Amino acid sequence: MSKKLFRAKSVQYMLAVILAGYMKWVKRTTRWQVEGQEIVDPIWAGGKGVIAVLWHARVLMTIAGWPLDKPPAKQPPSMLISLSPDGEFIARATKILGFDVIRGSAGNPKKINKNKGGLRAFRAMMTHVQANGCVALTPDGPRGPRHEASLGAVQLAAKTGAPILCFGWSTTRALFFKTWDRFCLPLPFGRGMIVWEGPILVPANADAEILEAKRLEMQIKLISATQRADQACGHLL
Repeated sequence: MSKKLFRAKSVQYMLAVILAGYMKWVKRTTRWQVEGQEIVDPIWAGGKGVIAVLWHARVLMTIAGWPLDKPPAKQPPSMLISLSPDGEFIARATKILGFDVIRGSAGNPKKINKNKGGLRAFRAMMTHVQANGCVALTPDGPRGPRHEASLGAVQLAAKTGAPILCFGWSTTRALFFKTWDRFCLPLPFGRGMIVWEGPILVPANADAEILEAKRLEMQIKLISATQRADQACGHLL
């Protein structure tokens, strides 16, 4: 009964409004520092398509890393969110925050169950990036394993020529849940750290061996960025 109630459209809309408002509140009341700004500034200023990756546990503060409210960013952002019913209110909240939404899976598009919308989502991401947009995705989502990246972002980079940016963040005031991904809920009025690593470039003619090497590079850099952000905020996870 509770699950049915949670998935009701009116309830999901209400939850989306609350979540979006909360995320804006946390972003505005957190004193943010950025490491790796020199990495992203030329990419934002260039106005070409880009792929941003972050771990599933850190999806809430995607808005903290994207300069929606100031230049020189030109790339319209879009977030990949799973087709699961539980992801519906997150998709709604994402739209309220000014991001477009692509629904589907971030895994290997050649091996994804069609019911998860993988092929359709991959094509939509390609179109968006080739139109000079930014796609943000969680390479270990929606079900893990934790901090194990799928090939989806690397294959997208190979198809589009867009660079991959690894985005880690943390805050001094945060709750970490005992979920598969150790989901992080930031709290307001803390100090926050954003860490960028990359860019990672994938050649268009990359074979399976090169794709795997780039996947591993992305995974290592994303783990590093997230750990450095956590350590700067006093979390030893």
